[in-house]
Amino acid sequence: MAEATDLPHVAPDKLGAMLPPATTALVVVDIQTDFAAPDGLVGRFGVDMTAIEAAIDRVEDLIAAARKAGATVAFMRVVTRPETDPPVLKTLMARRGEPGGEAICRVDDGGADYYRVSPEPGDIEIDKLMFDSFHGTDFDEQLKARGIDTVVMTGITTECCVDSTARSAFHNGYNVFVVSDACAAYEPEMHTATLNVLEKNLALLVTSDAVAGAWA
Repeated sequence: MAEATDLPHVAPDKLGAMLPPATTALVVVDIQTDFAAPDGLVGRFGVDMTAIEAAIDRVEDLIAAARKAGATVAFMRVVTRPETDPPVLKTLMARRGEPGGEAICRVDDGGADYYRVSPEPGDIEIDKLMFDSFHGTDFDEQLKARGIDTVVMTGITTECCVDSTARSAFHNGYNVFVVSDACAAYEPEMHTATLNVLEKNLALLVTSDAVAGAWA
């Protein structure tokens, strides 16, 4: 199986001109208790979080680099309550034989809380109900108000909310970069396959070291 490192990536010496901090946002997707913490919902099922933790290590470094360079930092998170669960998601879970499977990232039990990362004043914060950070939110308006035309995608999981948000960003007119080692999936093959598809269709792949170097 191919590895993420085998996929085409932008050469580090080309990246600086593509990621000017004034018009670029680092997008941090769904680094939350239920998705990433050992005592969160996924962690309690015994899922191996090694790749998730490694990606968050790099996200933390990128957040620091973005802030130092003056790039916008935008935090996405799923925030749910029983009364806001989308009917289509409830129906999907029921038809899969998993009724109640939509109950994740709840406000009342801390599952929606940030894990290891947190916004600061001046950052963008988006609460969403499902995968796409643009759907039903004002994310597009907030980015455009700041003159942002480029997004650098990080977070979890690669094949779900990172993928959905990257696609929507592209369709909303943003240049999309995906940091291959600052995203992760619970299944390594899903991570690599999604990066491969995104690179072929709408995004450029970069490494965290290359982005940090461009902003240094």
